[in-house]
Amino acid sequence: MKNSPVYHIIAVPIEKIKPNTYNPNAVAPPEMKLLYDSIKEDGYTMPIVCYYDKANDEYIIVDGFHRYRVMLEYPDIYEREEGKLPVSIINKPIDHRMASTIRHNRARGTHDVDLMSNIVKDLNTLGRSDVWIAKHLGMDKDELLRLKQLTGLAELFKDAEFGRAWIPREEDDLVEI
Repeated sequence: MKNSPVYHIIAVPIEKIKPNTYNPNAVAPPEMKLLYDSIKEDGYTMPIVCYYDKANDEYIIVDGFHRYRVMLEYPDIYEREEGKLPVSIINKPIDHRMASTIRHNRARGTHDVDLMSNIVKDLNTLGRSDVWIAKHLGMDKDELLRLKQLTGLAELFKDAEFGRAWIPREEDDLVEI
């Protein structure tokens, strides 16, 4: 028996599928049209990856938001697919779902820098270390540092160790040149 989620696709009514609140991926209108054309011509060839929220009986998108949007925005696709999307389910806590979203996106697209900074901030707030974030989001330390700096929040650096670049002197010790 295969254990990867892709071997267990289910058809889920689109009304039960909800976008996540953290996806930084954006698709420009020409690429959205291309995605529509692809789905119109080839059908859904990749499932939407979701987390099943049992308490609310909802499927939260981890990957596939734009494929979801195509069904919402194009009645011909909705009708052809009878309002259902192919879904594979991953059962992971929120920090791992965020990392999964980023990995899926980075493998094929670009990200909005401000939204990526917010993801880094959120993962930091959830207690994830810089090493964890860099590893799971596929970043090097310089990229992570730049994203942390963009948030402008000192709390993201609260555990950082800083060296002493200079030693302050008393005013009497200053020598006039």
